Amino acid sequence: MANWTPFGPAFEYWVDAAQRGVLFLDVLRERGNIYRAHIARTVPNVLEFGYELVMDGRTLPRPVNYGLVRIVPPEGTATDETKPPFIVVDPRAGHGPGIGGMKQESEIGVALKAGHPCYFVGFGTAPIPGQTVEDVCRAEAAFVEEVARRHPKADGKPVIVANCQAGWQVMMMAAMRPDLPGPIMLAGSPLSYWAGVRGRNPLRYLGGVMGGTWATALAGDMGHGIFDGAHLVANFESLNPANTYWEKAYNVYSKVDTEAARFLEFETWWGSPVLLNAGEMQWIADNLFVGNRLATAELRTSDDLRLDLRNIRSPIVVFCSWGDNITPPQQALGWIADLYRHEDEIVSNGQTIVYTMHQTIGHLGIFVSGKVASKEHEEFASCMEMIDMMPPGLYEAVITEVEPDTANRALIQGRYLFTLEARTLDHIRALGGNDAADERRFAAAARVSEITHGLYETYAAPLVRMAVTEKVAEALREAHPNRLRFAALSDRNPAMAPVKALAERVRAARRPAAPDNPFVVAERFMSEWIAGSLETYRVMRDAATETFFLNTYGSPLLQALVGLGPHVDTTERRIERDLTREVIEAELAKELEERFEAAGPAEVLLRALIYIRRPDGVVDERGYAMLRAIRDEQPPERRMTLHELKRVLREQSMLLHADEERAVRAIPALLPASRADRAAMRDMLHRMLAARGGQSEECARRLARIDAMFAAAPEKQAAEAVTA
Repeated sequence: MANWTPFGPAFEYWVDAAQRGVLFLDVLRERGNIYRAHIARTVPNVLEFGYELVMDGRTLPRPVNYGLVRIVPPEGTATDETKPPFIVVDPRAGHGPGIGGMKQESEIGVALKAGHPCYFVGFGTAPIPGQTVEDVCRAEAAFVEEVARRHPKADGKPVIVANCQAGWQVMMMAAMRPDLPGPIMLAGSPLSYWAGVRGRNPLRYLGGVMGGTWATALAGDMGHGIFDGAHLVANFESLNPANTYWEKAYNVYSKVDTEAARFLEFETWWGSPVLLNAGEMQWIADNLFVGNRLATAELRTSDDLRLDLRNIRSPIVVFCSWGDNITPPQQALGWIADLYRHEDEIVSNGQTIVYTMHQTIGHLGIFVSGKVASKEHEEFASCMEMIDMMPPGLYEAVITEVEPDTANRALIQGRYLFTLEARTLDHIRALGGNDAADERRFAAAARVSEITHGLYETYAAPLVRMAVTEKVAEALREAHPNRLRFAALSDRNPAMAPVKALAERVRAARRPAAPDNPFVVAERFMSEWIAGSLETYRVMRDAATETFFLNTYGSPLLQALVGLGPHVDTTERRIERDLTREVIEAELAKELEERFEAAGPAEVLLRALIYIRRPDGVVDERGYAMLRAIRDEQPPERRMTLHELKRVLREQSMLLHADEERAVRAIPALLPASRADRAAMRDMLHRMLAARGGQSEECARRLARIDAMFAAAPEKQAAEAVTA
């Protein structure tokens, strides 16, 4: 019949479609078997790399279900003990651990490739009874401390890569213990939970639409004190119903001969939800998702330490994407504008913040995409030491392909040029955000949440807790759709028994239809129509959700009922004064005042370099590579450690920021008396300036001024400086 017209294409398609159906069902059977085997493991994870346990969080004074492991470098991969170790922290946001290293091209993979020792912080499937978010943060501090202890030769503190939920967790830890971490990279991490733009970020309305966090409390009580991470996974999936209910499955069905392995690899991680204590999840929902209390320093530890993100001394790197519908750029970066009114405050505080925005990648792609790993993550790994050296300020990381005419290509690692460009807070504000009325709506939603949660705890919670036993809670978890759809199609289901043998027969006689078969074309068209219909539903649903939230919580009556009358100003949620912090800042300012006229040759050279390049506001890896090369050329007794180099760069930058002209006028009196020494310093300065190639007219003018200082007799310069 395959040769008969017009029935030939139809028969060819019918055979292909039936075979694909059998093979697709077999893929789901394999997925079910993998799911059951995976959850049966003591500590299930999807790490591609070998590892060995370093610290078990269950043995700490405040035990948690977290652990620190050392990643064993693959054969042929060497690590450099002088390089700062990397610690990749996985998100505990419903899914199991391992996403930061589930393939060779991953965050762990690029760190190892760059020669850094690498560690991983993961977690078990069930929490320790009574553990809190604060306990987890303290455990992570202990992990960082241990990694630093194991690498005494490292020229820098441990670099932390924190994915999604792990980002705010690590930031809290760093605010508690600012002495511990090196640079912190936040990948897709929300810190400003109310932020977003209308029409694009519906997840931020969820707490208000649900009437507050009482639903979170109910879910915890239905779990007998345990919150099921499958609920979080379901929330993520609801954001894109077209992908969840059609495109993901159809992609495997339509390409079942080639897509099965990739699908099963991802589903192993996606389909293994973990558990949280109900108290942990309630704290997160109350204080972060609905309360939005982190970026305004409203949170305190059990020993009354206020968590102020401005206390973090480490450089902070934020990696976000416009394609991320879970952590949009506004939520990843809005905390900066919450903390600071002007970028000068960032400099005065001595904080270095770097951000970069991908144009299209989705939330999970930030962690698992091979393309992202081979570009953004690889560049950050290779240039993290450069970021650690950067003077205080706000920068955007720009990663571009190296062109044939790029100057000094030998100073660039790999195919991309990593550049840091100075930015202002107006760049952050330009991303979009809430107006005063929207901030008032979210504040009203937070007040309503407190009321409804209180009502639930008073009148409903006791009844629910009496009714739900441990066995009932376990049965409810097993029946959750995000578990049941995996387990029901495994070999434990008798109905699946013939599928494996049938699939083997189909593979032996596989007859795929031609891509241009009219019925195959019609199938693809129908698939696009279904996906489009689901996308239309999503748009309508999100619009209705947003409209409901805006109208409900924008009601003057509701706002007045929850205590937000016209007299209450909610336009700014500013951080309260911290007298201890102000005293420390005053002492630092006093120390800085004494450094204008006290500097050695290295300090003077770097002061001149920063002064000349300051108007451009651009630094790239070529300049840093040249700086390292010149440092390495110095005799061992004169060579600065990277830690000392970082301290000097930051100090000289802050001097120029405080009073640029005074800092420059002091240079002549600080230069060595020997003409040869001054000439050598001038040569180093020109080499560092030439590394990036080209310079603006203002930079050229400043260079001429500095050259004149280096060339003049030091006695004359000193006299002129005093006169000036």
